[in-house]
Amino acid sequence: MVTINGGYNIDYDTINVDTEWNDSENVELTMHTIHAYPAKFPAFIASKAFEYAKNEGVKINTVADIFCGCGTVALESKIHNYDFWGCDINPVATLIAKTKSCDYDAKILDKYYSNINKAIAIIKFQGDEYNNANERLRYWFTKKNYIDLLKLYQAIELIVDDGKYKDAFKCIFSSILKVCSKWLTKSIKPQLDPNKKEVEVEICFARQYKKFLKAVKELGNSDSRVEVKCQNFLMCKELPKVDLVITSPPYVTSYEYADLHQLSSLWLNYTDNYRKLRKGSIGSIYYNSEADIDMSKLNNTGREIVDLLVKSDCPKAKAKSVARYYLDMQDVVKRSALMLNDGGMIFFVIGDTEYKGVKILNSKHLVESLYVEGFTDIKIGKRTISKRICVPFRDSNGKFSKDKSKKQIYHEEFIISGRYHI
Repeated sequence: MVTINGGYNIDYDTINVDTEWNDSENVELTMHTIHAYPAKFPAFIASKAFEYAKNEGVKINTVADIFCGCGTVALESKIHNYDFWGCDINPVATLIAKTKSCDYDAKILDKYYSNINKAIAIIKFQGDEYNNANERLRYWFTKKNYIDLLKLYQAIELIVDDGKYKDAFKCIFSSILKVCSKWLTKSIKPQLDPNKKEVEVEICFARQYKKFLKAVKELGNSDSRVEVKCQNFLMCKELPKVDLVITSPPYVTSYEYADLHQLSSLWLNYTDNYRKLRKGSIGSIYYNSEADIDMSKLNNTGREIVDLLVKSDCPKAKAKSVARYYLDMQDVVKRSALMLNDGGMIFFVIGDTEYKGVKILNSKHLVESLYVEGFTDIKIGKRTISKRICVPFRDSNGKFSKDKSKKQIYHEEFIISGRYHI
């Protein structure tokens, strides 16, 4: 990690890769793998961040993740015996995060699982459930698999009467939806596979339950307090005091998470139209259109990049979303400072992107934001992304490509830390 002295104007391209942050020899806990999640935060980074912070003199009691996603930092905090607070705007993400960080009794899980299977066997439908289903679900599921999933879902709702156990079984249910659908296997983007073979829902459910049970037995119980909220961090009215914030913000030019989680969002009744969940996300072009953008509040880096986008052939909506993203990230830093105890640390993992030939320097903008907000001892390092679901190449139109001759993106990320003294 390189200490940044006297500002933020350094050559970020010359920062060397610190192999310490690239990978880990430790095997990832099964609980981290109970549900697929795009661009999932590597668990070893959280545990290494704890060690890094302690070596820097931070006394850790409570950890926060303000973009907590599927709860990787939450689970790592729990097993390291730190209290945790986190939030995410995505209800599917927070369902997974809560499930991963709860304690369960294996015998109770087995009893619920047995009774769910008994209920499935006796559930009968009188009407035409498939043709009356949400149009988008009919698009993604065959009639047979839709009906089988509906029986399973209703059985979970009927049988499981304890909140955290119901969430656990809903999480297991959510984790099998893609494999039971026509969604193209191993594709993170919504893409139909017309030749995909039907699978047996009960077999998928049994396999995933067995994996979850293994994960529970692997972990054991913990005395740590874990709180996960389904909220936009910028809208949270009450923020806890913490010693360490570890987080990875969304990329400004990345895909829409609401689109990627549409199967679960619709099945679990979080929405009747997954597109509604796009609004409010940081960096989304579907952000609330009535929200004003005050360009004068952009810091120097943000203003320079947005000006370059405006002068290029970039669509106005995209330039606007980048401006809003940067303004939101400046507020993220400001609100994070309010959370930190004296001498606390913030720890970001963030990548730079590119759009229409314009470099989107998220790392430089973030460092400037920390500097302006009064953070000290700002340090930056770089890691190579070795295990990414999305392919790291884009064609001339900015679309993802597997062609290695195309431009490589998203292959490196920056590790940025700073201290805050009250």
